[in-house]
Amino acid sequence: MLSKQVIPCGLSILLSCTAVAQNPGGNLKIDVDLVAVTATVTDSENRPVTTLRSDDFQVWEDKIEQRIESFSIEDDPISVGLIFDVSSSMSSKMASARDAAVTFLRNGNSDDEYFLIEFSNKASVTAEFSQNIADFQRQIAFTSAQGRTALYDAVYLGLDKVMSGHNPRKALLLITDGEDNHSRYTAANIREFLREKDVQVYAIGLEEFGRSRPGRTALEELAETSGGRAFFIDSVQDLENVCVKIAQLLKNQYVVAYRSTNSAKDGNWRKVRLKVNPPSGIAHLNVRSKPGYYAPASEARLK
Repeated sequence: MLSKQVIPCGLSILLSCTAVAQNPGGNLKIDVDLVAVTATVTDSENRPVTTLRSDDFQVWEDKIEQRIESFSIEDDPISVGLIFDVSSSMSSKMASARDAAVTFLRNGNSDDEYFLIEFSNKASVTAEFSQNIADFQRQIAFTSAQGRTALYDAVYLGLDKVMSGHNPRKALLLITDGEDNHSRYTAANIREFLREKDVQVYAIGLEEFGRSRPGRTALEELAETSGGRAFFIDSVQDLENVCVKIAQLLKNQYVVAYRSTNSAKDGNWRKVRLKVNPPSGIAHLNVRSKPGYYAPASEARLK
């Protein structure tokens, strides 16, 4: 298992020393040791694959192959923000969405912690971090659907809130049926914020039968930027199954760590590509991971 300190900086960057923030808005001095890439691997039927070895993976940074130095599969506790659409268009779907959310919570680990954000005209935290599922059941049981859809504001609030979670692994689960029409933040704002955070976003988009939502591309981009995944369904009956699948993906993740061959502390974005070579007998595997990270910046560059 990886045991060094984890600092969220896009992908996780493992340190050989303790990083200390001088003051709010001040410099953060970091000496980089390893870059850790968290990944989920699924088979052709979208089932998690948990039997891979280090030799089955390859990783590139800015098109230069890196040597894998540490490898593990993790089911450590996770801090999760549930981002719940309660705008007027959700009226007929609220009961199924509530049940699906509770199903997701019940499939977690006992040490996982959760908080709840509900959004319509605005986004607000309606249940603080807790390990007690009943806290969330009580909150969403009496929620009524009304108003417009401040989706991006809700994701921004979730990304900010989840960073105060107690567990090093962090994720957001977004359940919505509509595109954003009432946010202060834009999709581009949220994508950039995600590039800076070590948080996976999983999204469930509810669509009308046979018709894609206009906001589908935005949800896909948010999930891809974070190394998570977006699911789109046209029946509320499928909600619980998708929530179970997401819970399983979060519980079965690989961490592939390498020492970057680029030692420059330039603060630039570095592209990372992870590849899985299927073992004998397996035809095809899908791997999802965050597409890059910001390198630490030297103290002189930060000034």
